[in-house]
Amino acid sequence: MSKVPSITLNNGVEMPQLGFGVWQVPDAEATAAVSHALEAGYRSIDTAAVYENEAGTGKALTSSDIPRDELFVTTKLWNSASETWTRDGVLREFDASLAKLGLDYVDLYLIHWPRAMRDDYLTIWRTFAEIAESGRAKAVGVSNFHVPQLERLLAETSLVPAVNQIELHPNFAQAELRAFHAEHGIATEAWSPLGQGGELLKAPVLAGIAAKHGKSAAQVVLRWHLQLGNVAIPKSVTPARIRENIDVFDFTLDEDDMKALAALDSGKRLGPDPDEFDWN
Repeated sequence: MSKVPSITLNNGVEMPQLGFGVWQVPDAEATAAVSHALEAGYRSIDTAAVYENEAGTGKALTSSDIPRDELFVTTKLWNSASETWTRDGVLREFDASLAKLGLDYVDLYLIHWPRAMRDDYLTIWRTFAEIAESGRAKAVGVSNFHVPQLERLLAETSLVPAVNQIELHPNFAQAELRAFHAEHGIATEAWSPLGQGGELLKAPVLAGIAAKHGKSAAQVVLRWHLQLGNVAIPKSVTPARIRENIDVFDFTLDEDDMKALAALDSGKRLGPDPDEFDWN
């Protein structure tokens, strides 16, 4: 049985606060990785069309003996093709993702990038509302949206995103965007929650906090996310690391720990700026 707590999205859907991401996991390895994650207690799995591992992810999900209603499956529309997206194009891509996953529905469907310079995210979002209304996505949201794009969705449509999945870790804490989410009932989900395992996890302050609690640096960072109220989706293909990343519910960071981690915020991204990203 999973010990991961859930948050309640703005449409009443329950979402596990800690999930398993499969970014950069080859399709041939995704089935084993997701199977290990399910065995370790994860029930939320995050994939995307552009990861090209929906099929391998789906094999693990559909071959598991875990009831479908105990799983939370997220995928994303890869919307950086050179043409402007239409309603029919979005529906076609959504159908393709469902087919690869081998599922009748997903729990969360996200616009992967806003591509604000192409000005088609409103058309995409209105189509997402149709998908949600059909029940084939229990919730819909966005990824990598800044405040101006979110404000436009709120002003020009009637559907508030359930989630905004953004780059978020102690080196890039995104306080302003998280505050906007909280004000409007949008859940904050962190991609690269461990800072891609680079310099962040080598920070001396993290080593000190980890030693204090008898935990790893990665576990401390994931605990930081949970205590801030973020949803986090760490990725690994190593069974021991997969288990380690979910073993974060038996300790609590104190106020001094949280202040020390807050001081790591440099405002520096690891990934691209969503206002400029338009990969074709």
